Parts: sequence; structure tokens; C-alpha cells
Amino acid sequence: MTPAPARVTTAATLLLNATYEPLCVVSSRRAIVLVLAEKAESVDTAAEVVHSESVSLPVPVVVRLTRYVRVPYPAQVPLSRRAVFTRDGSACVYCGSSATSIDHVVPRSRGGTHTWDNVVAACRRCNHTKADRSLAELGWKLPHPPRTPSGAAWRLLGARTVDPRWREWLGMPETVSA
Repeated sequence: MTPAPARVTTAATLLLNATYEPLCVVSSRRAIVLVLAEKAESVDTAAEVVHSESVSLPVPVVVRLTRYVRVPYPAQVPLSRRAVFTRDGSACVYCGSSATSIDHVVPRSRGGTHTWDNVVAACRRCNHTKADRSLAELGWKLPHPPRTPSGAAWRLLGARTVDPRWREWLGMPETVSA
């Protein structure tokens, strides 16, 4: 009876194009197959090692394709609750406390849209206080207008949690949390 294969605990691997441009996130298992098929090379690896009868391979965290692929990207980052929290740093834009909900700056009952430039993270207290009123009615101001996220990290990840080892490849500062 043959022993069971080692389980790969690192869940995701960042896939880069041949030009080091981020393409997508794949499972570690898929990344290992790409490396073994010589379609990709490991750029950064985890401490874990996967063993077979004849090969031992460190689990890749970042891999780069050996050939360039042209991939069209969607025009806009999908709007989701998690993505809004990530964009706003999980803090209420009105008071700075921990955000627990999203708020429409211009209430939907007054014609506001459910778009990136009208949705912000808010704590329960501020969201309840604001209700369906405008910021002008309350005398509140936003520290900065909400915007659609941009850049390779957003285009690629949307609302996914970013592995700290991917930051340099995504052009993200070390101190920013996503």
C-alpha cells in the first residue's frame, strides 16, 4: 500500500505573467503542476516541501509563467461588502471606529446609487444615526470622497485577503493591510 500524498496547506499562489505582471491567484496544487510541467517557475516559496517518489519541491507562493500570455481584464473591480471594508481599512469613515456595515453616502431612498463612489464603510452607530439623511443635513463631512479602487492588486484580488509575501509583486507597501 502506498502512503498518502502530503497535503499542501498553503491555499493560494500568485501567478505572474512572463513579464512579472500579476495575472491571477491559483491553488498551490495548480502552481505545483505548472512548475512540474515547466510552464512556470517558482519565484518565491513557502517553508513547506511536497515530496514525490523522485522529486521534492518547495510549495510555491509566487510563480511566473515561462511564456507571455495576453489576458484582457474587466473594466471595473466588483463591488462587495468585503471589498468596501478593505478599501476603507475596516474603519468607519465618519468616526474612525471599527466598521460593521456599509452606508450609501447619498441614500438610495433619495436616488443614490449602489456604486463605489457612493458606498463607504460605517459603524453601526453612525449608520443608524445617518439613516436616510444627507451629510449636509447632519453637518458631517467625508475625510476623502469614496472612489473605485484601481491597480493590479484590486484588479486581481478584488476582496481576497492578500498574502504578505505577494505584496512586492502587487506593488503594495509592506505596511498597508488588505
